[in-house]
Amino acid sequence: MEPIYLDHNATTPVDPAVVEAMLPFLNEGYGNASSVHMFGRDAKVALEQARETIAGVINCEPSELYFTSGGTESDNIAVLGTAYQYRKKKTHLVGGATEHHAVIEPAEHLHHHEGFGLDLLPVDSEGFASATELAKLITDHTCLVSIMHGNNETGSVQDIAALTAVTRERGVLFHTDAVQSIGKVEVDVKQLGVDMLSLTGHKIYGPKGSGALFIRQGVKIAPLFYGGAHEKKRRPGTENVAGIVGLAKALEIAEKQRESDFTRLSELADYFIEKITTAVPDIYLNSPRTRRIPQTINLSFPGAEGESIILSLDLKGVAASSGSACTSGATEPSHVLTAMGVPLERGQAAVRFSMGRVTTREHMDYVIEVLPPIIERLRAMSPTYRQSQA
Repeated sequence: MEPIYLDHNATTPVDPAVVEAMLPFLNEGYGNASSVHMFGRDAKVALEQARETIAGVINCEPSELYFTSGGTESDNIAVLGTAYQYRKKKTHLVGGATEHHAVIEPAEHLHHHEGFGLDLLPVDSEGFASATELAKLITDHTCLVSIMHGNNETGSVQDIAALTAVTRERGVLFHTDAVQSIGKVEVDVKQLGVDMLSLTGHKIYGPKGSGALFIRQGVKIAPLFYGGAHEKKRRPGTENVAGIVGLAKALEIAEKQRESDFTRLSELADYFIEKITTAVPDIYLNSPRTRRIPQTINLSFPGAEGESIILSLDLKGVAASSGSACTSGATEPSHVLTAMGVPLERGQAAVRFSMGRVTTREHMDYVIEVLPPIIERLRAMSPTYRQSQA
């Protein structure tokens, strides 16, 4: 069987239709969108058409959408830009305990080096946060709450609307990282009630290096960069027109087949979970059964270290991961699983399987065939696991 890719949460292949949409702007349509001549005007038209397409999907005004290099930059602009805008009046942040490092690290920088207070909103055993608990953390000095929409490691989807109801009542800005949820579940900024939202292209079969940040009309944030009037000075620098066109095309395609993809992947996930938990004893499911991005399956195999499982699967032609690609190679257990109360041994034995459009039942059957012997072999090498089973 051909190699099987089960790491779509890390990145996805670029859809051929996306490549086709981008090619004209890598060849003859190479103009700078800020130039006033015909080459620049053509690029500007393509840029604004892409803005309108994306705005239509997430239900915002095109003028509220700003292009970036991806999710990490969008998250940093939202967190740091808000903090710098309000630092003379409000110096407290609230982040989710299971946030991506693109939110956690700028927040921690503000906390450790710039005097901001920082509280992390806890989650339950399935990774869900509580609006009641959020209300307890907000103070008169809170300038921003940032809670991820769909978790990249477990697939849990937060009830963002319930959380933003709390921040609206307290007059606090709310940002959500929708990098993993966009194109997979409905993302409507008005229904969610968010003030800012981050998204990127390479998780939805678009190009790497293209992303966007929604900033609600009237919200003020300080720029992180200077050097031009691009994107209303909120993100100066020559726009990546080809990448932006690709991002818009990828999101357009994803939205058209979102519901059918959701149904198919939900059924495939349920099938895999049922079969693998029957084939391998002593497995723990870290992903929720409901309110989830169905393509994401996070399992713990106590007695078998996660990285060893991944390397063993790779030798069998299967690509999976132990969590976020941004922390690959880390020896510490996932902070996401730790926040969910997963014990250390189980956290270190976790593997994330993230499916995609090309994933079939035959692919998952192959994993069900090759994975049990791998777990059995690794557990046989673990003296602590053997003792626990004795």
